[in-house]
Amino acid sequence: MVRSAPEPKAIKERVEAAREASSGGPFVIGGFAVRTAMLVAVIALMVTAVALIVYGVIDTWRFLAALFDRQYVMERDEALLHAIVIVDLFLLATVVQVVSLGLYQLYFRQDLKLPRWLKIGDLDDLKSKLVGVCITVMAVFFLGKAIIWDSGIDIVYLGGAVAMVIVALTYFLSRIEHHRE
Repeated sequence: MVRSAPEPKAIKERVEAAREASSGGPFVIGGFAVRTAMLVAVIALMVTAVALIVYGVIDTWRFLAALFDRQYVMERDEALLHAIVIVDLFLLATVVQVVSLGLYQLYFRQDLKLPRWLKIGDLDDLKSKLVGVCITVMAVFFLGKAIIWDSGIDIVYLGGAVAMVIVALTYFLSRIEHHRE
């Protein structure tokens, strides 16, 4: 027995039925499990961001205590390095928080009251934000190393490696922007 192709009317009815079934939102098939897993990830990332911020505040307090300790004189380079490490820590907390908010926006709510620079409309927006902040973190990392470097030409190799990664990430960002147009 040969089956004949369904009539166009039957196909339209199936498509309409599928649309009605999915009108509750995205992720209808297995949606609960996916959204629950993403909620766990969002909460874990937000807790991590808060923990990094708290750690940064504690580290800042220790730095200030050491800076003004009369028994220990902190060298200029050591003070600069410690300040850069603190900035790097807060930037890392920002990266984690941006990813957390971005995933929340992608999977749950697009209408959060956030600054324009934190608005995430799609996965490419999240990748752009993440890459942009990662470039900043890498630049701060290199600056911290360059300030205290005292041994030979190896800093050039580190700088070249960081520069190559930044160039690659910048190219990646340009491809994302080209893809949107």
